[in-house]
Amino acid sequence: MAKTKPVRMALIGCGNMARSHLRNILPQRETTRVAVLCEPAKAQLEATAAMFRAAGLRTPPNEPDLARLLKKYAGRLDAAFINTPHVCHHDQTKACLEADLDVLLEKPMVMNGAEAESLIKTRDRAGRLLVVAFPGSLSPNIRKAVDLLRGGSLGGLIQISATVWQSWKSNTVGKWRQDPAVSGGGFLFDTGAHLLNTISDLVGEDFAEVSAWLDNRGTAVDILGSVMAKTTSGVLVNLTGCGDSIPACESEIMVFTSRSIMNTDIWGRWLKVRRHGRRHLRTVKVPLSTGVWEQFLAVRAGLMPNPCPPEVGLRMARLWDAIQASAAKGGRPVKCGS
Repeated sequence: MAKTKPVRMALIGCGNMARSHLRNILPQRETTRVAVLCEPAKAQLEATAAMFRAAGLRTPPNEPDLARLLKKYAGRLDAAFINTPHVCHHDQTKACLEADLDVLLEKPMVMNGAEAESLIKTRDRAGRLLVVAFPGSLSPNIRKAVDLLRGGSLGGLIQISATVWQSWKSNTVGKWRQDPAVSGGGFLFDTGAHLLNTISDLVGEDFAEVSAWLDNRGTAVDILGSVMAKTTSGVLVNLTGCGDSIPACESEIMVFTSRSIMNTDIWGRWLKVRRHGRRHLRTVKVPLSTGVWEQFLAVRAGLMPNPCPPEVGLRMARLWDAIQASAAKGGRPVKCGS
């Protein structure tokens, strides 16, 4: 059997998150070749170059202008992995899809519903692959939870209650994550984006109505959030986020169906189910998770369905739009997606 050529990847953005992914990607020399970097900040570029040197690899060339990169490397790339601030996601992903590249995109997918709709149209027109790198949706535990909820053995979905907390406010002082023009939101749209996405994945349908309250705690972005929502079929959802906790980063999701109680977290690190007639939650066994990039390669090769397509990103983006709209009206209910 002929050996598959490594996927030629452009790494767009070389900050902390990109380097976290690189730790898993660099050893995969048979499957992946980082062909070019796109990073305007010298400090971030040098930190990334140090990782290549430590791995005994030549540092790829850097082209900080994405338009020039796509033109210069036309026909010499297969995929792009985008790890940039939230405000950049739409335009950079659109450009890469239109340049005939498959894209793995860091979370959150986009800033709002209009951008999500735009990327879906671009993906369809270009005929390329777009996967959003949410570890929740990419977790075997969340995929199993979705299968159980859709399969019917647990009965109908009734209600979901979920919370996330982190010492986010103090950890992000002076960083772009507290600049709303760049981040698109605060705690509930950064770490809390995992909450919004995983819940959007679990419910499997659009939200119909949302009431929300946000508290900036003296900053330019939301730090605390409380959300009540209803899906199109009437499932009730309660979400809370505290970005001003003592040093911590944790979460919990409780899912209630007519024949079960399900417990997991926003990253899908575990899955427990208590079925009707049982006395305790029991751990559901699933295969070990592979990395974000490995799953992208598997989807690209046709070995698995896309676990986090932009359609889930659209549902989440519309939810976030509604949360902001309701919070601006003092918690008054708003229609989602309108």
